[in-house]
This record gives sequence, C-alpha cells and structure tokens, in this order.
Amino acid sequence: MTESAALISNDAIVLGILALMLGFVFKTSNSDNRIFKAFYRYIPALLLCYFLPSLLNTFNIIDGEESNLYFIASRYLLPASLVLLTLSVDFKRIIALGPKAVLMFLTGTLGIVIGGPIAIMLVSLVSPETVGGHGPDAVWRGMTTIAGSWIGGGANQVAMKETYEVGNDMFSVMVTIDIIVANIWMAVLLIMASKAKQLDEKNGANTDALDDLKDTVEAFQLKHSRIPQLPDFMYMLAIAFGITGFAHLVADNLAPWIGTNLPVLIDYSLDSKFFWMIVIATLGGLSLSFTKLRMLESVGASKVGSSFIYVLVASIGMKMNILAIFEHYELFIVGFIWMSIHASLILIVAKLIKAPTFYMAVGSQANVGGAASAPVVASAFHPSLAPVGVLLAVLGYTIGTAAAWFCGQLMRMVAPM
Repeated sequence: MTESAALISNDAIVLGILALMLGFVFKTSNSDNRIFKAFYRYIPALLLCYFLPSLLNTFNIIDGEESNLYFIASRYLLPASLVLLTLSVDFKRIIALGPKAVLMFLTGTLGIVIGGPIAIMLVSLVSPETVGGHGPDAVWRGMTTIAGSWIGGGANQVAMKETYEVGNDMFSVMVTIDIIVANIWMAVLLIMASKAKQLDEKNGANTDALDDLKDTVEAFQLKHSRIPQLPDFMYMLAIAFGITGFAHLVADNLAPWIGTNLPVLIDYSLDSKFFWMIVIATLGGLSLSFTKLRMLESVGASKVGSSFIYVLVASIGMKMNILAIFEHYELFIVGFIWMSIHASLILIVAKLIKAPTFYMAVGSQANVGGAASAPVVASAFHPSLAPVGVLLAVLGYTIGTAAAWFCGQLMRMVAPM
C-alpha cells in the first residue's frame, strides 16, 4: 500500500476537523447574527456539511479514499441512526393525520420512483451518452443515490451507494445535483407556505383538521418531553448498536448464502451485505416502535440518530471531488426533469383531492428533504407543526430503502447500454 501524498493522513485528526466543521455550520446557521442569517437564507446548512469537507479532499489536504472514517460511519453509525429514527414511528398518529396527508406523501414517493426512469428515457431520446455509462460510473447507478436521498434522506442515499456500488466521482456529482435541485424545490414550497391561506381557499381545501392537529401535537409535546438523563443515552446506544450488531450478523450470513444458492438475485443486488444490514436495522427499529422503548423519542432518540447522520454526511463530503461536477454538468438537466415529474404529480393529486397546501408541501418535503428539512417546511405553516414533518420524514426513512432500490431496478432496465 502506497503512502498517501495528502497533507493529513491521521484519521483522528481528520475526524477532529470534520467535527469542528459540523460544529461551525450548526453554530452559525442557528446564530442571530444578521450576516449569518442572510447567508443561510440562500445557502442551505446541509450543503455546507457536504461542501466544506469536500474542499479538504479536492485540494489534497486529506485523502478521502485512504481514510477509514466513511467505512466506520456507513457501517456502524448509519444502521444505528436508522434504529433511532424508526424507533419513534407512531403508525396511529400517521393514520390520525388523515388519508389525504398519507396519500400526498405516497404520491410524492411515487413521483420519485417513476420520475427517475422517465427522466432517463426522455434524455436518452436526445442524448443517450448523457445517461449511459458502465460499471461504477454508470449514470443509472449514481441516480439510485438521488432516489435514496429523495425518499427519506442521507441514510437511504448511502444505502443505495453501497448497494449499487456507485463510484466516488459519480457520487460527488449526484450529491451536488441532489442538494441543488432539492433546495430549489424547497424554496418553491416555502413560497407556497407563505401563501397557503389563499391557495387553500382557491383550491377549496378544508383546513379545519389542521387546527385540531396543531392542538394535538402541542399537547403531546408538553406531556411527553423531558430532560434526558445519562441512563437514557446509554439505553439509546445499547439499543442502536445492539441491533446494528445483529444486523451485521444476519447480513454476513444471509448475503453470501443468496449469492451461492440464489444467483438469479445477484442482478438485483440482493447479495449485498450492506443492503441486508440496512434492512435488518430498519426492521429492528420498527419492531421496537410497538414497544415502550419508542418513548425514548421523548428524550431525543431521533436527535441522536440525526447527529450520527451528519457525521456520515461529513464523511461522504470528504470523499467528494467538487471538480468532477464540471465534467457532468449536463446531468443537472436530468435532475430537474426528475424533480419536475415529482412536483407535477403531487400538485395534480393535491388539486384533485383538494388537499391542504400543508399536506402537499410536507408530503413532498418528507420525501425529498427527509428529517433534515421536512420540519423546516412544516414549521413555515405553524411552529407547532414541525413534528408532523419529522413524523412523515421517519415514514420516508422506513420505506426509503425498498422504494429507492425498486426505483434503481427500473432505471437499470431503461438505461442505455
């Protein structure tokens, strides 16, 4: 193994730098300073969590390929985060939102699943080389990571990267497309939120249920929230990493068995240890959501899970080379077509069923933005509605891996060879 030519090769130092970067982003993005407020009005904090670490790799300060931080974050922190995020799923409360809320969310998911293959087909009619490619740098493989991100968030994105073995250069491009296109759409949703009353009146939507929902959510938060103690955090870690260990145990045995005995499933990436690790971790968290352990959300289980996700995001960023973006700028067109299909479908269905703007906007963002930004859009309607964004985003995490995997199979079938 050759010695890295990067300036810093010690992972402990690299981890310290990444932690400082994340701390800086979160500190400044929540600052009352007018300069920072103006800056983050246009530059999403999530983008910086990817971008700042990528500068270290791009300018050879660190070697993202040689570092083991991404491996540790993706194999240990990612499944643990999925356990903590799905631990709080409350299917009764999801159902209580009403059929229109769930339907809008699922419509958004459908728009992403079919939007990717349609975008590939449309672009291939004009420029097949744009959506072609082979091996790890095949465009359809890279697009599976966008599907994962747009149906749940960063955890599902990494699951698709590993499941479909996406090359790092292609992944760099796809992460950038994901963030830029998704945040443009979020800006549109925030504008709609500011005009929600007029839009609902024009569409004839009944918003009475939303007023009841605001009261219900506020009451739930007041009743169950409490200051976490040390035992609470230790319980969270025990559950999260205990299930992560079990997920590895099952994946290490199941994936090779499938590869040996059911070779027909290899084309569908079902011999991937990473895929089964994610599936088992998600199912483990969901199973515990039916027990009293789900009340760990009242002491911040999802926040701990989200902190793991951001460490993962930074470790992804440090493997990116931002200069690769300029080599594939035409793929942004594919991304905008994809998002247009999602947006058009969800707007049409909202019009047909006269769904409140809130359900449409949050249903869309719970898919596209996940737990990081769905609460932002929800709170733009009313601060007490932010947990509803989290609730639907967790549903996105729950179905994200399976839905994105299916979307990837559709894209594989239509991609030009």
